[in-house]
Amino acid sequence: MHLSPPVEPMLARSVSALPSAGARPALFEQKADGFRSLVFAGPEPFLQSRRGADLGTAFPELVKAAAALGIEAVLDAELVVWGADGLDFPALQERARRRGDTARRAALERPAHLIVFDLLEMSGAVLLDEPLRRRRATLEDLFAGRRLTAPWALCPQTSDRELALGWLDPVWGAAGIEGVVIKDPDSRYRPGERGWLKLRTCITVEGIIGAVTGAVTAPRSLLLGRLDAAGRLRLAARSTPLPRKAAAELGAVLRPAGAEHPWWGRTFSAGWGTKKLLVFQPVVPEHVAEVDADTALDLGRHRHPVRYLRLRDDMAPSDIRE
Repeated sequence: MHLSPPVEPMLARSVSALPSAGARPALFEQKADGFRSLVFAGPEPFLQSRRGADLGTAFPELVKAAAALGIEAVLDAELVVWGADGLDFPALQERARRRGDTARRAALERPAHLIVFDLLEMSGAVLLDEPLRRRRATLEDLFAGRRLTAPWALCPQTSDRELALGWLDPVWGAAGIEGVVIKDPDSRYRPGERGWLKLRTCITVEGIIGAVTGAVTAPRSLLLGRLDAAGRLRLAARSTPLPRKAAAELGAVLRPAGAEHPWWGRTFSAGWGTKKLLVFQPVVPEHVAEVDADTALDLGRHRHPVRYLRLRDDMAPSDIRE
């Protein structure tokens, strides 16, 4: 029996902390900022996205690497592009839109890599029911035996909780490691299930409240901005739903804005990766909010919703710049 695309990848659900010391054994892996990809290596190579699409047309160098692996295998990986300071997600997005000759040129100019963290099939043997510790050992043997180098990379893994805590340092986040994935070493691979845990690196940042969803007097969420070099207010983040107490606090101080607002008449996406438009109400950009955010940024904009913490009455909007 062989696996054939599409195969649903195993997923992770978010948690707020690493398991406590002394809890049941766990393995920790770095969570790289890229595209989830299943790699079908062998004579008929295929590069599958998380949702089952063909990524090979945009990343021909990785299809070539899968064909040249020299063994039939199915690997679970994060597809990434390196930049000058670490992983470059905007460059990865730009590459994903390329096709044909432009994709082949981009493969030479900004080659992609695969950070591999699991092995689902090896030489015709399906490994889904094998415990993670055995799948990892087989994966490490594959890397060592084939002496794999770029574009292949083996995802760092540890059972040391203190080392995993170090991976949550914002310095790692700035380099494109957006958190830690937590796995049971005895778990089987369960396609489509959220059987792993993930903890994102969090940082505290400030933003200018530029708009809200819902009513200004009872906002449901915030749209936050920062000033660019020319002093223009640029969208930087959207918050998660506000707690009732925070909504009441903000509703008492925010003021609706008119056509003079820089976002008046603008349209914003309701979320990353969707074409649905967000319905919002501009407010006078005179208040600064402090929020919890992760380190995933797209050209200065937070990819995931941020969590409102408090107003910063000690800061002026002019202090909040890109």
